[in-house]
Amino acid sequence: MPENRRPQRPTGKKTAAGRKAAPAGKETPRGATKGAAKRTAKGPVKRTARPTQAQRTKDQQEYDGPDLPEGVTGDELDRSVTAQLKGLPEKLAARVARHLAAAGLFIDQDPELAYRHALAARARAPRLAVVREAAGEAAYVAGHYAEALSDLRAAKRMNGATAYLAIMADCHRALGQPDQAVKLAKSPSVATFPAAAKAEMTIVEAGARRDMGQVDAALRILEQAPLTSKSRESWVVRLRYAYADALEEAGRPEDALAWFHRTLAIDADEITDAPERAAALEKTAGS
Repeated sequence: MPENRRPQRPTGKKTAAGRKAAPAGKETPRGATKGAAKRTAKGPVKRTARPTQAQRTKDQQEYDGPDLPEGVTGDELDRSVTAQLKGLPEKLAARVARHLAAAGLFIDQDPELAYRHALAARARAPRLAVVREAAGEAAYVAGHYAEALSDLRAAKRMNGATAYLAIMADCHRALGQPDQAVKLAKSPSVATFPAAAKAEMTIVEAGARRDMGQVDAALRILEQAPLTSKSRESWVVRLRYAYADALEEAGRPEDALAWFHRTLAIDADEITDAPERAAALEKTAGS
């Protein structure tokens, strides 16, 4: 799915590099002795060799997670996130926080690595909504749509939050379930979304209609959105781009060209390929 048609992720989690944590050790089994191996009448007890990474189960690998990067401490997280970790034992909360911070650090540059860090946090604290949200977001960016949908549904059951509905709907699209995406787009809570979140859901709903071959319906949905808003925020850029894209698919190249130009006029951060799309249409019209 093109990046410029993908809904933007809800913001609010602060991420930055911090200090590398010491490797987590294993708890000493009750009754075990420290130092030299305990001796018996038959001689020293042989310690069981630690399994190699290849020998460990998938769950164990997820729990271990990737090595934490230099400098990540967990203090990079927003206070609203760390507040939700306070119910955990101190050492466990610290480890979960570091993996969440690492997930945020890598989510754009290495989504798969970010996802593995989020899985490590989830393995340690699966009943915390903020952890399931992070796992779902990372899974989505990494292209694991079924897993993203599962985690975001779990988070929604835990805290009732609807901030990720657009991403959940887009997961349904990616899984070949556009009808379910449309159903989510009709959720009553969407009406109370802020402008940016509502625009993202509009883009997903229109895309789902196009997936079902309903291009005219997609156009009607987009035409009800604030396409002519004076705002130059990214959600307006994305709305205009989605409309231009739908117009081209509908066989209206002149209108599409006009809206690609309107898109690039406010796309200062170049989040779309509107210039290339406009140039291609101009080339076709001139041939």
